[in-house]
Amino acid sequence: MTYFSEDQWLAWIDQLSEDNYVIVDDFLPEVLFKDIDAFFVTKTAEDVFKKAQIGTNTALTVAPDIRGDYIYWLDPAVDISLTPVFEIIRECIEKLNRYCYLSLKEFEFHLALYPEKTFYKRHIDQFKNRSNRMISVILYLNKDWQSGDGGELKIYKDNGEELVVNPLANRLVMFNSAKVPHEVLVTHKTRRSLTGWLLYKPSTIGFLKI
Repeated sequence: MTYFSEDQWLAWIDQLSEDNYVIVDDFLPEVLFKDIDAFFVTKTAEDVFKKAQIGTNTALTVAPDIRGDYIYWLDPAVDISLTPVFEIIRECIEKLNRYCYLSLKEFEFHLALYPEKTFYKRHIDQFKNRSNRMISVILYLNKDWQSGDGGELKIYKDNGEELVVNPLANRLVMFNSAKVPHEVLVTHKTRRSLTGWLLYKPSTIGFLKI
């Protein structure tokens, strides 16, 4: 099953290739978006979110002065209610491989929860000693987000300009993991997203063994 037309994928991929990022509003069908939102609510009630850390598997540390989010890592073999989401991710990988020759292999995703007054300082998503993240993907789940709620994604462009992206519900952002510095500005209310990476090497060198 395919979720988007070839022309739509080409338009998004062209912008990603040209600008190193692409922003898509109203990305998912309403029913699927509601399923993800309900899944997030369930996992929040189950208290499975863990304090996010910085570094890689060999040198992880909690650093609240750098990032304040809590995360729940997704596993396609376990979180089967999100199977349609994983299918879309695989569809994205197939299109990027076809049109950009990226040789993407797998993916790793988590739910991200930013409590009020938390943030994530400027960084890139590529590690020096773990360079398999190629494309970063964020889907925001924040219904009724208003100006002044904070939690914006700030993207730092090559030309020195800055782009501030509001974390609106069902807004998708994809960008080059190694080339796009970014940060999450202080949020003034709980901020939620589905966040992950498309990988060009096996995920066994990352967090999940899928």
